[in-house]
Amino acid sequence: MRLLLISNSTNAGEPYLSYPLPYIGSFLAGVREVAFVPYAAVTFSYAEYERRVQERFSTLGIRVRSVHRAADPAAAIRRAPAICVGGGNTFALAKKMQEQGLMSAIRSRVRAGVPYVGWSAGSNVACPTICTTNDMPIVEPESFRAIGAVKFQINPHYLDANPEGHAGETREVRLLEFAAANPRRYAVGLREGCMLRYEEGRLELLGSRPMRIFHKGIAPYEVQPGDDLSFLL
Repeated sequence: MRLLLISNSTNAGEPYLSYPLPYIGSFLAGVREVAFVPYAAVTFSYAEYERRVQERFSTLGIRVRSVHRAADPAAAIRRAPAICVGGGNTFALAKKMQEQGLMSAIRSRVRAGVPYVGWSAGSNVACPTICTTNDMPIVEPESFRAIGAVKFQINPHYLDANPEGHAGETREVRLLEFAAANPRRYAVGLREGCMLRYEEGRLELLGSRPMRIFHKGIAPYEVQPGDDLSFLL
């Protein structure tokens, strides 16, 4: 499998997809066309999402074909030389992907070696479930099951902050709850500006910030870029 799972599309104060674009270009070297899944968009159209991504991918010489234009989106995935899934609302994304059979279609293609790039919600759906998303369930998918390209769960946009005056649960508390309820599953807090790349059987953390690891019975801890992540595979 070949996976590039990005925490966030845009760092504060930067243009859209600015920081991950060189990594995407390197990861997709030689690819000239991608099938794009835009279904995490809610407050703007799928066509607008396709346009935004195409504008950035044009600098890489890659054509973006959104599956929302295809008569058979699952067939478009099965023909695609590479797959990209954008961020937005994970529940909206999962619902549409399940309705169109895209979870299983992408799973098969990824297992066949087709490169997959996801950011935010697009990274979350690469996991076994969408249970570690940050998003509000604005729609109801068929289930929480996702692609399952990796065996662990990703929490994109992971934050350490506990804002002044906030008396509710922190992100860490929520992930500790997930670990308690799912004792066999690892969850990782992937901070902004970071991504996970899986190639040639090796999982690597990219970026300048550590990633936080959660598992039942183990105190949360940090791993750094360059550390061995084979325990997650």
